[in-house]
Amino acid sequence: MMYNNTNRGMIQNRERARQIIDFSGIRYGNITPTDIDGFFERANEAFVFYELKFREAEMPKGQEVALKRLVDATTKANKKAVLFLCRHEVEDTTKDVNAATAIVKKIYFNGEWYNGNGRTLKELSDSFMKWAVPDFLNQTKGADSD
Repeated sequence: MMYNNTNRGMIQNRERARQIIDFSGIRYGNITPTDIDGFFERANEAFVFYELKFREAEMPKGQEVALKRLVDATTKANKKAVLFLCRHEVEDTTKDVNAATAIVKKIYFNGEWYNGNGRTLKELSDSFMKWAVPDFLNQTKGADSD
């Protein structure tokens, strides 16, 4: 299936999405690959990373270090970058998680962690993009369904 305006951001192949990628064969001492739940960039100006965890599950230390370093390196290259660590409450693993309504637990920005203060990922993502690329939300108006 090809992406278009009505299915952009949706899972295109559910069977492939359920398929686990096993990185255990790629190991260097105690270092193994990690994943990123979501990422986008806008015009080489703004880089946004998303990590979602179920309820109060903690981000593994290695994943946290890797994602923080990725944000730091991007920021050091004079780009605007942020990491949102979120929680969701969808216990049934056969049900989709709506990332937009996930609650942001912490935000990693400019080398510091900040509290998400109970706000949703959509709210804080919009807020970051409004700051990082001021006309971005106006340029994309009508492209999403809110």
